[in-house]
Amino acid sequence: MQKQLFADLDALSRAAADDFTALVKATDRPFHVALSGGSTPKKLFDVLAQRGRDALPWDRIELWWGDERCVPPDHPDSNYGMTKQHLIDPLKLDPAKIHRLEGERPPIKAAEDYERALVAALGAPPVFDLVWLGMGPDGHTASLFPNSAGVRDKTSYVIANQVDSPLTKGPATRLTITLPVIDAAHHVRFLVGGADKADTLAQVARGPSELYPSSLVTSADLVWFVDRAAAAGAKL
Repeated sequence: MQKQLFADLDALSRAAADDFTALVKATDRPFHVALSGGSTPKKLFDVLAQRGRDALPWDRIELWWGDERCVPPDHPDSNYGMTKQHLIDPLKLDPAKIHRLEGERPPIKAAEDYERALVAALGAPPVFDLVWLGMGPDGHTASLFPNSAGVRDKTSYVIANQVDSPLTKGPATRLTITLPVIDAAHHVRFLVGGADKADTLAQVARGPSELYPSSLVTSADLVWFVDRAAAAGAKL
């Protein structure tokens, strides 16, 4: 597990923003990034927004999503909605560069259409420049939850994953990219903060297990950005 350890979420977010900036500026072509939802990337988006539009060549950054809840874009649980509030609107990003998962549509059709769009833009399998991932207290990443069919799907690129977890408050459907897409990316960065992740991160650090889907990611350039609270159990 290649990791970078930070004192707190603020330091982690600043470092993740620096890393993103370096990766984007290392190339002069369009840069395709898959965004994560949840509370940890929200802080990262705030950092990027505070740095301003001129800090990055946003006109060649294409925003995609790694997963989405089956809700409208203006719903409080929408990953897109959170990104819009904390990144897209503050920086006035070009709508043509934003490719959202349409959680308000029938899930299977939305997943099929997103997969088709990804393949058209990025090939088969789709190859992102960067995928940002979080990790839930149960070890899920994107919307690949423990014991869900999506963890074992090696042929699809985007799926409507049926999940049943205390974190989803029972049975639910989530739209998500799959492990083949994550692993094909040039760069993958986990952003993990908070003491509630410590015990799970310790399990993930022990090696691959379908019980902890985050442990199954094997991208060639995989780095975990972890704060001290989350790292305590893993002794990183």
